[in-house]
Amino acid sequence: MDNLCHTLAGAALADAGLKRHTAGGMATLMIASNLPDVDVLVFFTDTLPMSFRRGWTHGVLALALLPAAFAVLMYAIDRVRRHETRARLRGLLVLSYIGTWLHVFMDYLNSYGVRLLMPFSEHWFYGDALYIVDPLLYVFFAGAIALGRYRVRRGGDASRLPRLGVALAGIYMLLMLGSNTWARAEVQSGLTRAGRPEDTRFMVTPVFGNPVRREVVVDVGSRYEKGFLWFAPLPHFRPAGYGVDVNAHHPLARQAASTPVGQAYLRWSRFPFFVVQSRPGGGARVLLNDYRYAGAGGRDTWLATTVDLPQ
Repeated sequence: MDNLCHTLAGAALADAGLKRHTAGGMATLMIASNLPDVDVLVFFTDTLPMSFRRGWTHGVLALALLPAAFAVLMYAIDRVRRHETRARLRGLLVLSYIGTWLHVFMDYLNSYGVRLLMPFSEHWFYGDALYIVDPLLYVFFAGAIALGRYRVRRGGDASRLPRLGVALAGIYMLLMLGSNTWARAEVQSGLTRAGRPEDTRFMVTPVFGNPVRREVVVDVGSRYEKGFLWFAPLPHFRPAGYGVDVNAHHPLARQAASTPVGQAYLRWSRFPFFVVQSRPGGGARVLLNDYRYAGAGGRDTWLATTVDLPQ
């Protein structure tokens, strides 16, 4: 999920009552809810970002050690500050683990996925349940915070409405997970009726701002085909009628795939395809793209990379 959503989730949990466990509870939860994204520092290096992100800082080793290190840091900061109420290390530890683990769970819920077993395995896990930017989660978390603080100003219970908002967000996430399982079963049935092999690889993923609609990507070998599924209220699946050629066997595509950048991209990519372009003056440029994030023609995307090949 995006960092605004993670921050709002941490703040809503704090207002729901968790910040009462220790001084500095609000700051601890909000920062811990973004802590695994410290891997954005990769953007300041020459490493291909998608080959590194959601790995080391989102894996089991980080889930065990990172929250503890952060809690100790917050405790040390608290000790050098001059104020009457002191933070408790045990409370900081609990909140740090809650925020960090919630971050990774929410990241798991979208189609980008996480490498939960890092550094022991680079296997990706995908929930395919939430779009990476989900407006409804903004409503649940931000609405709970705003209404809760309004209630405080009127002398009411400070945590009642934030607890309700957090509960609604949790129910929504579980419903999206469950409905995606239902959607996958419907797509599998549709592909079987169309004569596709039972082991046909496909993905069902949410779309922005519409929880009753899904986008489908089907791997048919030399091509990826897109489709759509919607709940009305039962799930209905139909092909979109367009797709993109994988083009993986083109000699220049194979050459690009063998480069360090190409290998790094393919370790991350889930539905990779190649677009080979001639360059003025000779040579070729190979676009490595992922059909999860590409439009109908396979051109518009925000997570592609290029490899320039000499003549």
